[in-house]
Amino acid sequence: MTLLAIEDLTVRFGGRAVVDGVSLSVAKGDRLGLIGASGSGKSLTALAAVGLAPDDADVTGRVRLDGTDLLGLRDRELAPLRGRRVGVVFQEPQTALDPLMRVGRQVAGPVRRLTGVDRRAADERAVELLTAVGLPDPESLARAYPHQMSGGQRQRVGIAIALAGDPALLIADEPTTALDVTVQAEILSLLDRLVEERGMALLFISHDLAVVARVARRVAVMADGRVREEGPLEQVLHEPADPSTKALLTAYRASAWSPS
Repeated sequence: MTLLAIEDLTVRFGGRAVVDGVSLSVAKGDRLGLIGASGSGKSLTALAAVGLAPDDADVTGRVRLDGTDLLGLRDRELAPLRGRRVGVVFQEPQTALDPLMRVGRQVAGPVRRLTGVDRRAADERAVELLTAVGLPDPESLARAYPHQMSGGQRQRVGIAIALAGDPALLIADEPTTALDVTVQAEILSLLDRLVEERGMALLFISHDLAVVARVARRVAVMADGRVREEGPLEQVLHEPADPSTKALLTAYRASAWSPS
């Protein structure tokens, strides 16, 4: 059953289409990797679909979540859906978190807003979520500020926040780009486990084919604001049909095989 259906999505700035007629779908339990070079429109596609495009963007098309057209909703109507049905993990955990608020409060706040529980129950649930994302000594870390944590720990907090409403779809927008290789692998393993355990669908956005291959089952390749190729992961990676996909594979292989 289709969970998210994006049809002819176009995003313009000053009349220029940055995302141009994109159509994608994500079924319940699906894992779609959306890949492309920097500036291809992949992140903007996902963010515009859930009402998070910049204010000066002109967004047209149709986006349905569980049959509800999101583009026809006001922001106050979208807000609860973004927590209860869709969770978003952003690229840079440092900027996604409030530097002046303890991380436990930052997780508990969405829990209260989305579930209606009291403060004590929200605090307890926050610790449970921090535990679920693999943070050591979550009770102590709940009292820490973001600057007291490593980049990998901050990204785990971001994932915990995205899970606060137990969403059916998790959108991960370049969630490992700012992390070193070891921590990157840990975050990918965490996402893989959480999606499997919770039965969530995943829309994973990245420019890195190796990263996408760790978590996706299907792949859509974007270039110049359009989807150029889409299909099962193995087919797209081993039998690429579009020049954009071939260019990404060439770049990846050159990087992977570099003596440096």
